[in-house]
Amino acid sequence: MNDFNSLCVFCGSKVGANPAFEAEARRLGTLMAERGIRLVYGGGRIGLMGVVADAVYQAGGEVIGVIPEFLMHLEVGNEKVGELIVTDSMHTRKAKMFELSDAAIALPGGIGTLDETIEVMTWKQLRQHGKPIILIDVEGYWKPFLDLLDAVIDGDFAHPKIRELISTAPDADGVFEALANAPEPDQEVLTSHF
Repeated sequence: MNDFNSLCVFCGSKVGANPAFEAEARRLGTLMAERGIRLVYGGGRIGLMGVVADAVYQAGGEVIGVIPEFLMHLEVGNEKVGELIVTDSMHTRKAKMFELSDAAIALPGGIGTLDETIEVMTWKQLRQHGKPIILIDVEGYWKPFLDLLDAVIDGDFAHPKIRELISTAPDADGVFEALANAPEPDQEVLTSHF
C-alpha cells in the first residue's frame, strides 16, 4: 500500500523532556501538509498532540481531531485547527481514529500512546487490518518497547514475526519511506498460537 491520504498520529499530551520530541512532531505535521496527507489525532490542544496539529494546520493541511467528551476539558479539546469529533468513550475514540486513517504513526508519548500503539498492533496480529504502523524512534525513545517485544518473543508468548507488525523510522523524514516499505501482516503471527 503506497497511497496514504490520511495518517493517524498517536502522541503525548505532554511535549516531554527532550526538545527533539517537539521538533519531530512539528516536522511530521509540516511534511504531512506538504504531501496533502490529512492528520487524524487525539483532538487535544496540548502536548505533542497540539504541536503536530498546529503544524499541519499552519502549513495548510487538513486536521481531524477525535476526543471523548470527558477529555474535552482535561486535554483542552482543540476546536481551532479543523474538524473535532467528540466520542462517548476512549474505545470509540481509538476505533474512529483508526477507521479514518490509512496508517498509524506513533511519536513519543505516555501510557495512552502505548495503549493506542499496542491496540492497533493487536488488531493487526488478529488480522483485523493490514495498515502500516510506524514508530518514530526519536533518539531511541521506542527502544525499551522494542526490547519488550523481544522479551515477549524470547518468552515464547508470540511468534518472531510480531516485530513485522510495526516498522520504525528514526525521524519524521523517514516516515514515508517506512510507510512505503512496511510489510504485509503474516498469517503466522496469528496461526502460530493454535
